[in-house]
Amino acid sequence: MRLVLLLLACLAGASARAEEKIDLALVLAVDVSSSIDAAEFRLQRDAYADAFRDPRLIAAIMGGREKRIAVTMLEWAGASAQAQVIPWLLIDSRETARAFADRLQSAPRQIFGGTSTSISGAIDASVRLLDRLTYASDRRVIDVSGDGHNNAGRPASYARDQALLKGIIINGLAILTDDGILDVHYQDEVIGGPGAFVIGIETFAEFKGAILAKLIREVADLPEHRAPTMALRREAAPH
Repeated sequence: MRLVLLLLACLAGASARAEEKIDLALVLAVDVSSSIDAAEFRLQRDAYADAFRDPRLIAAIMGGREKRIAVTMLEWAGASAQAQVIPWLLIDSRETARAFADRLQSAPRQIFGGTSTSISGAIDASVRLLDRLTYASDRRVIDVSGDGHNNAGRPASYARDQALLKGIIINGLAILTDDGILDVHYQDEVIGGPGAFVIGIETFAEFKGAILAKLIREVADLPEHRAPTMALRREAAPH
């Protein structure tokens, strides 16, 4: 009898949590394939950490209806190479945002063999993470950043289209150091959903300003004409 009561209590707790509302469920899907060297990797990690310590992003989080979001980070490379680096964390204060930043900077890099880049694999893995999230949100976003075309696994557009059927939005940050028109590939094959956008940056040095502006736009659900524009080279919306 005690076991039955315990199980019922656990189920009730899980059900209550499943009904908890958040403003945004956000997967940060970050390319760590072999084209990203150690210095570039550290620039990316530090940029995300600095963004979650920035008072402007914290203000955007606290300005939502529910005043909280859930965030996780996924690192990816080839078709079967994805790892959740930071588990789903609820961010509802300056302290929890800074705790997320601290975990980002201390987590080790996932090392994957091979040279392939599978944006489709990153999208599919991100969708699975969103499906497992127990909080309820009307906005679910996958934030893909990378410096190369999809060259492994199924076409990126197939993964994108399946994610869109679930009501998931995909935005992109294309690093143009090796491919000056990578943002076009992201526009045509990767991003999608209401208000989806891609930002292109020419150097890793621009990553910090671009990711902060991008996160503020996503968290606050800002339209293009109200979005921050610091350090953004160019952006395109899906046609």
